[in-house]
Amino acid sequence: MMSSKDVSALHPNQKLRILWQISEGLEHIHNNQFIHRDFHSGNILFDLFNDQKKTKVRYQWKIGDLGLSHSVNNKSSNNEIYGVIPYIAPEIFKGSAFSKEADVYSLGMIMWELTTGCKPFADVKHDHSLVYKILDGERPEITEDTPECYANLMNSCWDHDPKKRPSMKVIRNTFGSWAFRGKNKAEFDQAEAKRKKLIELKIGHEFAEKYHSEAIYTSRLLSDIISKCSFINSFSTISCGNKQTELELDIDTESLSSQNLSIKTQELNLETDDDNVGKRIKTR
Repeated sequence: MMSSKDVSALHPNQKLRILWQISEGLEHIHNNQFIHRDFHSGNILFDLFNDQKKTKVRYQWKIGDLGLSHSVNNKSSNNEIYGVIPYIAPEIFKGSAFSKEADVYSLGMIMWELTTGCKPFADVKHDHSLVYKILDGERPEITEDTPECYANLMNSCWDHDPKKRPSMKVIRNTFGSWAFRGKNKAEFDQAEAKRKKLIELKIGHEFAEKYHSEAIYTSRLLSDIISKCSFINSFSTISCGNKQTELELDIDTESLSSQNLSIKTQELNLETDDDNVGKRIKTR
């Protein structure tokens, strides 16, 4: 993926074209009944080249590192999880299998990265504490210079409920309507004007973000972190169960009755023209 500086320099239409091409590639993977399983910005590659007439510079985008991808019908018993914590869907941390919907969640994080020029959750340590926050519904802050239509799609991609996330066909068509058919153009133009103003005042998200030394954006084995989460979660459940029993034993049934109570495929080459040229929120 591009550097933060390069991302900030892109025109909104360029970003939309990039996202359209990426979504087209991921849709192709899904249509072939495969899941990427390690989808994050570090696995999106690009190159520059001239067209045949040498009149335009084109971006060539590639979805890479498909080594962990497998068929949606793969029933392998290997439960080891590799990846980058901020891009992993919450249901995976709870033991669910990787799915197309989990890839869509990852794309939502890439959308946020492209619109802010920052990595998600860059200011915190990437450990079991971050996993808990993600499970509790925490997502990166949607900045004020983000178009509402874009924010709505992003929110739907990283919805806590996998069933509520859109398909790659819907996502690709939405990006296409924005990038090539001018839908919501006024909204994107207004957001871009606001973004430039924030940059001018040096108060945009990229100026405020501080990277934590243990924010890790390379894929790694996460089984130990997830096991720690599972152990603590199980302990909490047992503790809560004991407390509930004690409360039930202390209930005064007589007083209650007297009250009125109620209760690998392959690496994909993607092309796009270059013509047009630390807070958090909770979502449930």
